[in-house]
Amino acid sequence: MPEGPELHLASLFVNRVCADVVFTGAVEKSEISKGPVVPFASDAYCISAVSRGKEVKLTLTSVTKSKAKADKCQLSMDVVFRFGMSGFFRFTTVEELPKHAHLRFYTNEDPQRALTFVDARRFGSWQPSGSWQRDRGPCVMSQYESFRENVLSRLADKAFDRPICEALLNQKYFNGIGNYLRAEILHRLSIPPFMKARTVLEELELKDEDKTMITEENTENSEGGTRKSKSDLLSLCHTVPLEVVSLGGKGYDPEKRDYTEFEAWLQCYYVDGMNSVRDHNGRTIWFKGDPGPMVPKGFKSPKTKRKIQKDEYDYKCSKKGAKMKQTERILKKETLEKEPRAEKEKGYAAMQHSTQKQNTNKTGFESKIAHKIKHAERAAQRRGGLQKSRTKITRVACGLEGKH
Repeated sequence: MPEGPELHLASLFVNRVCADVVFTGAVEKSEISKGPVVPFASDAYCISAVSRGKEVKLTLTSVTKSKAKADKCQLSMDVVFRFGMSGFFRFTTVEELPKHAHLRFYTNEDPQRALTFVDARRFGSWQPSGSWQRDRGPCVMSQYESFRENVLSRLADKAFDRPICEALLNQKYFNGIGNYLRAEILHRLSIPPFMKARTVLEELELKDEDKTMITEENTENSEGGTRKSKSDLLSLCHTVPLEVVSLGGKGYDPEKRDYTEFEAWLQCYYVDGMNSVRDHNGRTIWFKGDPGPMVPKGFKSPKTKRKIQKDEYDYKCSKKGAKMKQTERILKKETLEKEPRAEKEKGYAAMQHSTQKQNTNKTGFESKIAHKIKHAERAAQRRGGLQKSRTKITRVACGLEGKH
């Protein structure tokens, strides 16, 4: 996600490519963008940019000399951009317009070129006739003195009841600081990320010399030598972003996607050997050592990145071993139960055989009775004894009554 240094680099980029370039016509918005239309049109205008924390302001200024045309054209407009997760500016020919160019400013030349705001994820935004957001504090880079005073004079605010890693993302006080910057700043001072913010900051005093203090600034002492000023959290909020800016195009460059030097500059963020945990807002913070007393509940101290790989391998092996042992226990149990189960199955088979035999005997007995009944009926007919009841004949046939 672009942070203060990236937006500052974006403003420098616009000023460089748009210097002495004249733009013309209306500002064009892509059809799929949900952003507002920029109601600015001029036969000739120029573009300049300035950044403040996590915002960039483009100023469109008409350069039309004719008074008649000037009356029909808006003289100037400020458009304030917030980059979201993936926003940046590009300057290309019209034939090479980026796929996700959602706002376009066309030049007055042949072949025509365009300055575009590119945002693949469309989390960025712009505001025509906009101004800096009121709830954002002074910029940590360009307004260091005001930034420092704004923080130290308002430590009673409930925002500083939170862990320092979460307070650093509060743009009301730390305008321009983002996820990777907070990790780098806290790491350099060995401050646990989940220390209470007020506890960390209340040790700093608002002194005149603090306002101009720069990390590792060389100053002459009384003996004519040099000494280094002691850095603190607020001074690093100023100097660490400036280090990223000093990388220029060799640092975080979303257009070229070359992060080689930027990754080499990182000391903590996504670096092997560092721990990571999600804060109370769901943002991942990278750190080394103890996380601090305000770490989210249920947190288990993570292993380092390299150890995690080894531990994952060991875990898989132990899991595989446990699975094998479980299989052995099951086989052993089946072995122990094999004989009783066989006996039970044998008994069940014998029971089935007995039942089948009984059914067979029953069927034979019933057939024998039916045969005797039929024989008795024929004998009774021969003797003229049809008056006897069928029941009696049956009883005789079954041997339940004496023969007559």
